[in-house]
Amino acid sequence: MQLHQVALQPLNAAPTCLRAASRPSLPARTRPACRHSSVASLKQKVVGRRVLPPSCAAVDGQKQMQAWNSQVTEGRVRNIAANEVKAMQADGWTVLDVRPPYETSKAPISNAIHVPLFIEDPDNSLATYIKKATDFGMGGWWLGGTHNIPNANFSAEVKAKLPSDARVIVVCQKGLRSLAACETLARLGYNHVAWVNGGLDTACKADIDTENGVDIRYGGIGGLSEVLGWTEVQREENPDGQVAGGLLGIIKFFAVILGIDLLVFAYEQITYLTSQGGQ
Repeated sequence: MQLHQVALQPLNAAPTCLRAASRPSLPARTRPACRHSSVASLKQKVVGRRVLPPSCAAVDGQKQMQAWNSQVTEGRVRNIAANEVKAMQADGWTVLDVRPPYETSKAPISNAIHVPLFIEDPDNSLATYIKKATDFGMGGWWLGGTHNIPNANFSAEVKAKLPSDARVIVVCQKGLRSLAACETLARLGYNHVAWVNGGLDTACKADIDTENGVDIRYGGIGGLSEVLGWTEVQREENPDGQVAGGLLGIIKFFAVILGIDLLVFAYEQITYLTSQGGQ
């Protein structure tokens, strides 16, 4: 689902913390000096209850994105940068983290309320396994993540944990899920809502405190890229600034290739012995 850019009032300063051009966010707020390289992000998927033809689904998705964006352009949702979160928390705002559990477990935000907008699909049917395999093949093997479904209890959990007059900062890793969650909060009667433009991946380490002390961007990494140490945040924390995670990263890469080769060889041998035994 492609997030269409919308025009906001121009800001006085241009961002100095560069992020991916494909990130689902509105024009970025002023950022402190923080050098991040551009990285590509996967398209966000929203699981629906209806199966629509491609043309109808595209139109429906476009209208939904326009509705989400209008919250910000019309001033109903406050557009903030990641470096504003800590000061707003000190001023009495509450962070609502809508990331799935496998992201929050890696980098839990200090003093935040966690209510996932999407959760991992618990179904064990063949159809679900096919969806999970598809997600894995479409980039999950490299970036991590899995097939998710909407959290049916999201609204009830939010109402149970947040009073209706609370001032809420809604966050997720990339910025799209939190923007969708803002619409739900508006329907629930929350009138003081802020949204982190571009998500937590736009933050520097000092911007947002985590319970385990790690950079908040660690919540968004996974898969083989994390194992090899080839993600943006891992490369930044590499003390030597070595390419591909240094010597250890290169060794891991070839170890993975060798492991895959051994698995293929074992499969071929088992298939051959099975066929010979049947003759």
